[in-house]
Amino acid sequence: MEIIRSNFKSNLHKVYQAIEEADFFAIDGEFSGISDGPSVTALTNGFDTPEERYQKLKKHSMDFLLFQFGLCAFKYDYTDSKYITKSFNFYVFPKPFSRSSPDVKFVCQSSSIDFLASQGFDFNKVFRNGIPYLNQEEERQLREQYDEKRLQSNGAGALSYVSPNTSKCPVTIPEDQKKFIDHVVEKIEDLLQSEEDKNLDLEPCTGFQRKLIYQTLSWKYPKGIHVETLETEKKERYIVISKVDEEERKRREQQKHAKEQEELNDAVGFSRVIHAIANSGKLVIGHNMLLDVMHTVHQFYCPLPADIINNTSLAELEKRLKETPFNPPKVESAEGFPSYDTASEQLHEAGYDAYITGLCFISMANYLGTFLSPPKTHVSARSKLVEPFFNKLFLMRVMDIPYLNLEGPDCNIQISWIDDTSAFVSLSQPEQVQIAVNTSKYAESYRIQTYAEYVGKKHEKQIKRKWTEDGWKEVERKRLNTQCASYALQNHYHHANSLTATGTVGKRTLSPSRAEAGLEARVSEELSDAELEQTDSCAESLSEGRKKAKKLKRMKKDLSPAGSLSDSSAKLFEVPDTW
Repeated sequence: MEIIRSNFKSNLHKVYQAIEEADFFAIDGEFSGISDGPSVTALTNGFDTPEERYQKLKKHSMDFLLFQFGLCAFKYDYTDSKYITKSFNFYVFPKPFSRSSPDVKFVCQSSSIDFLASQGFDFNKVFRNGIPYLNQEEERQLREQYDEKRLQSNGAGALSYVSPNTSKCPVTIPEDQKKFIDHVVEKIEDLLQSEEDKNLDLEPCTGFQRKLIYQTLSWKYPKGIHVETLETEKKERYIVISKVDEEERKRREQQKHAKEQEELNDAVGFSRVIHAIANSGKLVIGHNMLLDVMHTVHQFYCPLPADIINNTSLAELEKRLKETPFNPPKVESAEGFPSYDTASEQLHEAGYDAYITGLCFISMANYLGTFLSPPKTHVSARSKLVEPFFNKLFLMRVMDIPYLNLEGPDCNIQISWIDDTSAFVSLSQPEQVQIAVNTSKYAESYRIQTYAEYVGKKHEKQIKRKWTEDGWKEVERKRLNTQCASYALQNHYHHANSLTATGTVGKRTLSPSRAEAGLEARVSEELSDAELEQTDSCAESLSEGRKKAKKLKRMKKDLSPAGSLSDSSAKLFEVPDTW
């Protein structure tokens, strides 16, 4: 059944009946968007903790509008062994009820609007005929505004709504409004003197002027007239004054009050359906329904709650539980026992820490009592509200397993994060490991490997890294030795004053040419012991070694045949394949 503003009141009894008869409900919502910042993938990251997911949706999704609400009531027919269903499709929109009612602002996401349009969604039913609504706080504020308005106007002598501040003396009228009020009083005097006229319609005026009229007439004409504010088609407000007897005046005031209540109920609108579902206490189910539930609570019931406890360290917890919405308990030490002063903070004294822990428990247990109807200020340590927490040991610094269950099975999955994108996952049932690995073969955004594979690959990386480091150390040692040898040869050539050679430091043929072999043999015979010692203990800087290597290259070039070194492909050492 399709429900819009024009047929909402006439079909509301059918909705209430379906809720009353149902065994359970299924709900679903359509929204003007999903995320005002992060992508949907980032907003619903599979690695989020429940708290992180809730905070993300609260921050990035609540400015969108739930503008279509689906409700299906299921009732089992035992006679025919089948379910009877009643489905409703509500179009909702926060149409301002009056100038003083909330003027809701919301945002849209182009991709969401485009998707709904492609599915044939009728946006006119939302924006032109959507059912209005108020959450509980908005409803309370609007009712207070109505009460205040009645008290201020005092209904021109209405006995049912007499304000304690009703003027018993002439109203103080600003100078710039005296002429206006005097003119209104003259018209009313004419009305009362006339035998034919029964009503007087005043010209539209400001809210302040209407207030002055109500207050003046309430003091000047406590009986004999009825005053009411109406509205033109152009939304202009004006006052109607009628000559009535006391009985008629009371009847009209009752009608006026009933009309105001009806208008308030109309403003509450679709929220009345949500209240009926909540008050039924029946099962509500949905598909991936976190966003549906959050929007339902946010729009039709109350603002979404913030995390009220963010730090579980004892000192911070004790301070937090002294603040709203908690109430610190009244405690007194037994006679003969010393008392603690929380202002002194004797933390890490076992007795004091036990004392503070008990205070924290009392505050949190009593807080649970505020959700009862009627609320309870004291919740016993054996209360049904506390039973779900019995024999559950909190596990500090473990995000994925909130507690250790002493009375039943624990969570069968434990996650320990390595970094932002990698984690160890342990399963209580080993046979599930291969299932997870096989499933991951078809995944695109993640991969799974066994712990043995992880350790093996890590070991291989360590070996490669060690080989690479050792290989480079060996390369560096040989390079330095070659430079030192070249320096010793160069010194000897300078002594001879006639020898030159060419070569590349760190790059030599394993089969030197005949001329080069003879040169080296001759040079080797003529090297002194001091020069050999110099070769063994060479500690020159790399830059000096390179300069002297260039001189050696020129010396060899004069002595060696052209091409004797360049044509050889064999090298003194090989560069490693893995860097």
